[in-house]
Amino acid sequence: MPLTTNNLKFTIKQKTLNVLAFLLAVTVGSAQEIIEENTPQTVKDSVVKTGALKVDGVAAVVGDYIILDSDIDKTLLQLKAQGASTANFDRCQLFGKLLEDKLYAHQAIQDSIEVNDAEIRSRVDQQINQFLQQTNGSMDELLEFYKKDDEVSFREEMFEINKSNMLAAKMQDKVIEEVEVTPEEVRQFFNNIPKEERPRFGTELKVAQIVIEPKVSEEENQRVIDQLKEYKRQVEEEGRSFTSRAVLYTEDGASKKNGGLYTLNRSKPRMVKEFREVAFSLQEGEISEPFKTDYGYHIIYLEKIRGQEYDVRHILLMPKVSDDKIKEAKEEIEKIRQTIIDGDISFADAAKEFSNEKETKYQGGQLINPATQDYNFELTKMDPELYGQIQDLDNNEVSQVITDQDRTGAIKFKLVTVTDRIDEHEADYGRDYLKIKDLALNEKRFEAIEKWQDETIKETYIKISEAYRNCDFKSNWLKK
Repeated sequence: MPLTTNNLKFTIKQKTLNVLAFLLAVTVGSAQEIIEENTPQTVKDSVVKTGALKVDGVAAVVGDYIILDSDIDKTLLQLKAQGASTANFDRCQLFGKLLEDKLYAHQAIQDSIEVNDAEIRSRVDQQINQFLQQTNGSMDELLEFYKKDDEVSFREEMFEINKSNMLAAKMQDKVIEEVEVTPEEVRQFFNNIPKEERPRFGTELKVAQIVIEPKVSEEENQRVIDQLKEYKRQVEEEGRSFTSRAVLYTEDGASKKNGGLYTLNRSKPRMVKEFREVAFSLQEGEISEPFKTDYGYHIIYLEKIRGQEYDVRHILLMPKVSDDKIKEAKEEIEKIRQTIIDGDISFADAAKEFSNEKETKYQGGQLINPATQDYNFELTKMDPELYGQIQDLDNNEVSQVITDQDRTGAIKFKLVTVTDRIDEHEADYGRDYLKIKDLALNEKRFEAIEKWQDETIKETYIKISEAYRNCDFKSNWLKK
């Protein structure tokens, strides 16, 4: 009986394989099979360079890439180690996924698609930090687990595989970037679904909130500004190190260890708008005046300009809210709640008048679902924290005062309410148009991926080892 593979043509179809994004970074090892004479020279060089000789079997060659038997073995082991169920896919499916990734990466190189090395190194750092959490911070245990001799070679291996994965992702994006659906295509897609097979959508809620944030005193703001000005003076007039100031004093935990360093790219927005505008206005070696963002107050030192890339260091200080201001904010929101309960003002009007959350106040406090960009939240997909706040509320019931924290960790208070509830139902074209449009778009993307894969496989050197020729591939990897 032939082995089977679903081929997993597009990432939105890979729910059971999401963890592969970083598990593929453990595919180390070497090859046992002798590469044939008609194998591309770049692949031969790669096999020799990695020491891939008579140790591990070559499962496949795709363009300039090789896939080893150990790649599949270690992916399976890591999936199990992470607690993922392997019941829904088999070895052939994992192999098919690896074939696709290498095909995308190979074609990305042919199409001169570029990736940012600094971004890849940052991703490697994040992955290694995650791995270290599982070994209680022991790099020796980590290297032993991944059978690497030293940290440098481990990082190099991680870098190359992350680069391959990023190239593959960019190639996928390029294939589908111009795929769109018209309203007529959406209508035809929906009408072609047999009634008994139409999707069912779970219970949906519309949620609104009012947020009151304790105010920082002007004296506290000025204290922080003056402190940042002092750090700036110490560097400019006393010759002290900006990097050392950042390590010692910045309140940005993400950059504290590396001296407040970030690499910004003019063509790829990163950091908030105010931060970028100040950074890009500086000359090399210049330190900005203190400026404010939603995170607090900053000063920026522009260390180096490399074409479109700017290496900057910053120091962030966050003004502290006094206990008196916290007490005032809580008393204010309690009064607002009582006014709504008494019927003196609607929840929506109270949000417009009193809420400090500018993203929602002018919509009557209505929250926007970040996944769909509309006001509906499917109950089974709702953020657990938000679900916990509204699960016991009836329609239009106002919650008790909730103590929350913003993204900087500062305390804020809020009220939430459910403004509408739609029970689980069969898909309705008018009411569920946006969801149906997404389904239609996904199907059209699948078709674009299938067409691209079929054409690219024909034009690419591919060799599958005998051990995998019984896999039931849906794409023509065997070129029959």
